[in-house]
Amino acid sequence: MKICKIIFLFLICSLSAQKNLAFDSLKLKEVRDLFADDYGNIYLYKNKDFSFTKYDSLGNQKGKLMLTLPFKIQSVQNPLNIPSFSENAQELKFFDQNLNEIQTVNFRQKFGFIRMVYAEDLQQLWLLDESMKRLIQYNFRDNKIVNSFPFDINFEDLTDFLVFESKVYFLGRNQFSVYNFKAEKIIELPFKNGRRLRRENQNILIMSENSVQKFEDLTLKTIFSSQNSQIVDKNSAAYFVIKDNKLYLYKP
Repeated sequence: MKICKIIFLFLICSLSAQKNLAFDSLKLKEVRDLFADDYGNIYLYKNKDFSFTKYDSLGNQKGKLMLTLPFKIQSVQNPLNIPSFSENAQELKFFDQNLNEIQTVNFRQKFGFIRMVYAEDLQQLWLLDESMKRLIQYNFRDNKIVNSFPFDINFEDLTDFLVFESKVYFLGRNQFSVYNFKAEKIIELPFKNGRRLRRENQNILIMSENSVQKFEDLTLKTIFSSQNSQIVDKNSAAYFVIKDNKLYLYKP
């Protein structure tokens, strides 16, 4: 009897922690990426038409981008300045809370071929220059290269990267790795279906198709998972899951 009560309590808690958000399944069809800010807004990226759409928690559209080239949104943690990089255009654009363009940084004239960009803040960028095999710290406000570090690694295999406290975190197709500025590998861990890296205070998180993992003590720890999901993301208060063309919210 006691075991039955425990199982029943677990089921009740699980059900109360899950909420099906009011999103039309057509809006979620063919979505390639999902973002959630701390104000309850949801952002959906579709690679088919290079569209990026902002919705409130009720599914009402609040803004939309329609670009002619593929681009990658870094983060919506600061919804007033959303960085987006286009490898094809060799440009980084910043968008405001209404998805209006507020600034463009062009890399063609000053650099070789930039493979990826990490916007550390509203002043400094980290660039992976594939043509020169280097990591560049670039102050785009002053148009000044602050530092340049040789990095002879396979840039083609990379999905995402970020820089934090003199370490470079790389997410590849089949692995997650950490390097110092001397391009010395600190650790490499197997990881598949990784989508994006995210920093929350001192924590480095990896978003995948069906889980969120935290890099801690040189290991990866699963902090959330959802079986058979298409995309998983989080903000500071909840996890968001697209599964079977439905959007779910999970409270920790």
